[in-house]
Amino acid sequence: MKQTLIALLTLVPLFAVAQSPVSARLSSGYDLGMAYSKNKYNPSITYYQLIHVGERKLLSLGWTARLGAFYGDNLNYYTAPARLTRGKSGLGALTAPLITNNIDTVRYDYITNTSLNIGFRAQLNLGRLEIGGSADLLGIAFGKSRLGRYMSSTGQYKITSSTGADSTTTYFQGANTFQDAKPSTFNVRLLGDNDRGTLATEIYARYRVSQRMGIKLGYQWLTTETTVSNRDVIADNNRFRNRAGMAYFAVTLPVFQ
Repeated sequence: MKQTLIALLTLVPLFAVAQSPVSARLSSGYDLGMAYSKNKYNPSITYYQLIHVGERKLLSLGWTARLGAFYGDNLNYYTAPARLTRGKSGLGALTAPLITNNIDTVRYDYITNTSLNIGFRAQLNLGRLEIGGSADLLGIAFGKSRLGRYMSSTGQYKITSSTGADSTTTYFQGANTFQDAKPSTFNVRLLGDNDRGTLATEIYARYRVSQRMGIKLGYQWLTTETTVSNRDVIADNNRFRNRAGMAYFAVTLPVFQ
């Protein structure tokens, strides 16, 4: 699956050339990067395509396609839905205070997550120096099932098992309940705690060493999300997220400059 996604990213610039003539207003390329902080790291490959705005080409706007693989050790994931963390959803959740009594925790000894997202990028062009930022908007995530320790003293969970023509529903409860979890499938940026899935935001400065290579330094905020196998029927929730801030380094390989 990963090999297929990498192949698709490789074909993106070829598709773009086939659809429209190469213009002096267009730039594109690949960022081969790594974001890192204690107990977590996130290698990624990003294809970007930008259009220069105005005659001076000081500002560029465009889109990105980012394939990332997140790895983390000994991480806590916290209740994700805004209706629980802020008591409301939508724009009202952006300014509402955090409701700590509604926050449960799932602890993972080891967690992995692969994501593919489409995003937006804006950039200032100052000669060889480029300063910009980008944000994932929409995509998918997938990965192996991992065992997490659900630390909730009030949660109650439902298991439905089938034996022949009969099915039975069993409830269980406990502050240290082990559950399987996978990365939440769909990623969409809805702002704040309304967000769903795995999404990255970054700011950066890039120095163009030559026409064929640039060095990029930045900072990345990465949100990853998991869905546990058994929903808490008290809170009506099975989504948990981790937010991480990481230093970011990349080598840029331009396609068009």
